[in-house]
Amino acid sequence: MKEERAPWNWPVTATLGLSFLAAITVVPWYGITQGFSGWAWLFFGVFLILNGIGIGSGYHRLWSHRAYRAHPALRLFLAIFGGMALQNSILVWSARHRIHHSDVDDNEKDPYSIGRGFWFAHIGWMLKDYESGEVDFSLVEDLQKDPIVAWQHRWYWTLVLATNVALPMALGWLVGDLWGVFLLAGILRLVVSHHVTFFINSLAHIWGSQPYTDENSARDNWVISLVTYGEGYHNYHHMFQQDYRNGVRWWQFDINKWFIASCAGLGLAQDLKRVPAFRILRARLNMEFKRAHQRLEQASDAKPWREVLESEYAEFMETVRKWQKLQLQKVQQGRKSLAMRLDTRFRELEFSLKMQRKRLALLTAQLSV
Repeated sequence: MKEERAPWNWPVTATLGLSFLAAITVVPWYGITQGFSGWAWLFFGVFLILNGIGIGSGYHRLWSHRAYRAHPALRLFLAIFGGMALQNSILVWSARHRIHHSDVDDNEKDPYSIGRGFWFAHIGWMLKDYESGEVDFSLVEDLQKDPIVAWQHRWYWTLVLATNVALPMALGWLVGDLWGVFLLAGILRLVVSHHVTFFINSLAHIWGSQPYTDENSARDNWVISLVTYGEGYHNYHHMFQQDYRNGVRWWQFDINKWFIASCAGLGLAQDLKRVPAFRILRARLNMEFKRAHQRLEQASDAKPWREVLESEYAEFMETVRKWQKLQLQKVQQGRKSLAMRLDTRFRELEFSLKMQRKRLALLTAQLSV
């Protein structure tokens, strides 16, 4: 693709450039010559996590994907600390993110398409006014009806200055370390918060596994998830974007998943969307069948294995057909007693898929020998 000519976005370029420059020069110089107090490090850590939750649980999962509903108090909290991360207003961020999901990897439409390179997806897309980065507010008409979203959009820059400058300096003055708190909890925290989020657009589209789909570039990577508060399970997210979880397994590190679930326990979040276990298993098995077919093409004596694989795949499709029939039956006949019987049959079908995954794993191991 020929590089698109676009004018520089100087305010964004200056903000990102100067804050990064200060973080790698002024911050270490001050630390070496003056030292940072424990308070400065504490506020740095607290604000960094709050920004990650504001973006991940708020901007991303609540507003961009409507993965759950939140009490006004929680929405206000997420709007303030998400805005503190200095990644634009909820309306602008969500509009661009929805385009990213609908046109992922499309270099003409995806605002931060990895197809245009790591640098472009990570930060380059913001430095110039590219056509693909134009904001279509028609995509967020639902959010414009949210009074907190509208308030944050209207007062965004006041909020940014209050949280990124006034708040760190006020806390620094209170604890007797004005410049230390400002440099760590203000400047360094902002730069780290930026690049942690940017890794989702760049690293999470080139590094990791694709257990659920290979129809787009998104990857699952537990290392990225550790530094992005759970957003690193990106292949799952692109497959099931309305699930409030990214790390779908209970042990997968996902601070935003745990935060949202905790808020639900406190009555601050409702209607948490979860993808049925059967659909998740179906996606994994579909990818495993696809990879087994690819290995079969490389096998020296493929005929007997091909027959086994075709038989397993036919059984897989029959299980999927039964599940879809049950889903339709559940919708049409929603009586409680019937629903309980259907739930038992759903669990039986899920168990069938789990057993088939084990057989397919054995078959794939044989093909690899």
